[in-house]
Amino acid sequence: MSRKKVVAEVAAVKTFVLDTNVLLHSALSVESFKENDVVIPMAVIEELDKFKKTSDELGRNARKVIRLLDRLREATASEGPGRLAQGVPLGNVSATATGRLFVICATVGDSAIGRKVDAVFGCELNLGSPDNRILRCACELQAQGKNVVFISKDINLRLKADALGIPVMDYERGKVNSDALYTGFETADVSSGKLDTLYRDREMPATGYSLLSNEFLLLNAEKDGKKSALARLRNDGKLHLLEPIRESIWNVAPRNKEQRMAFDILLDPDVRLVTLVGGAGTGKTLLALATALQMVLRDNRYDRILVSRPIIPLGNDIGFLPGSKGAKLSSWMQPIFDNLEFLIGADGKEKPKSSSHYSIESLLNSGKLELEALTYIRGRSISRQFVIIDEAQNLTPHEVKTIISRCGDDTKMVLTGDPHQIDNPYLDASSNGLSYAVERLKGQSLFGHVTLAKSERSDLAALAAQLL
Repeated sequence: MSRKKVVAEVAAVKTFVLDTNVLLHSALSVESFKENDVVIPMAVIEELDKFKKTSDELGRNARKVIRLLDRLREATASEGPGRLAQGVPLGNVSATATGRLFVICATVGDSAIGRKVDAVFGCELNLGSPDNRILRCACELQAQGKNVVFISKDINLRLKADALGIPVMDYERGKVNSDALYTGFETADVSSGKLDTLYRDREMPATGYSLLSNEFLLLNAEKDGKKSALARLRNDGKLHLLEPIRESIWNVAPRNKEQRMAFDILLDPDVRLVTLVGGAGTGKTLLALATALQMVLRDNRYDRILVSRPIIPLGNDIGFLPGSKGAKLSSWMQPIFDNLEFLIGADGKEKPKSSSHYSIESLLNSGKLELEALTYIRGRSISRQFVIIDEAQNLTPHEVKTIISRCGDDTKMVLTGDPHQIDNPYLDASSNGLSYAVERLKGQSLFGHVTLAKSERSDLAALAAQLL
């Protein structure tokens, strides 16, 4: 092999320098770069050490990465100490990655790198900051002629790296195109005669329509703007007409076509997983809770309602909350209580006739309603329950996978959220678990999805959602 060809192959191999938040976001990120090399600065190891004792998903990912690094160290232990600094084959722990992994330290003291940083920022970066030591590693590798790419989910750190001339990327695995997110329904113009046939037979062949399983189709008459029909593609390959809801679902009736579609899949026990995406006031949580009350208390289809949501505050956190688990959760579950009070009425207030003998307290005491922190859902096997995961846009793809895999026999799960209102600092509309689940599961017979567009909470809420 000629020397030029060897040099070209070396240059083609990229060196990905990983920030701490990438490893905390996905412990499998180390194995995601195929034939390329992966560098973990020592500052990242130090930061992982701070997270390893926590019981949340960050702590679990930190421990998983640390164990993976230890396995790599053991695989090359016979060759002597210090192999991680010299590079170890990722193939020892991965069937897909063929590159090498390095753990290196940033040098200190006066250097060409320090002078380059000083020229860009007007001062030497404080190496007491782990972020700056991670950047220093990337700069040194680039100065050695490596084809360096810095991977971070921290926007500010990506900006600093870019200012130093280092190519940067967000961690893209698990990302979807949020601008083209699956909506769960399509529209088509048909003849009035075809609509008449659908209304007569209650079903029609799906020939000519590119639809996925459980996807809805809004059919509009070509010459009659007031004539339309809603249908859903079922597993038999036919479009089935959505029948009018003659009785409200726990005193809630759909106010628009999207809510009618949502009720159709929420009330179908064969659709085991439902995702509802929409802005503030579109009715995501209310529709899910109304269906849950109907199917648990009236139809006895499930044994209880289990409600959970990520504990991520909007704005400044209020700190430690005293009391039992239930007392702590009551603050985080207040949005759920607000919807339940609307549905069954608060204590001491007039309640709808169908729910006059229920109260939130009685549901909790009887075990028909359970509130659970997502922290405690790992390891559970949830059978015959109607599970609602609210604000699911604040979950990572791995967390959503963990939650869905808790479903046991005859359990239905509903994920609700707005991908454009994310409080998790390392997620966005494209990388959150809710969007990821919608795109990966669409077309499956057990899955249904609807994107709710119109705010129905109030005229003021609709105005705010539209203009602010």
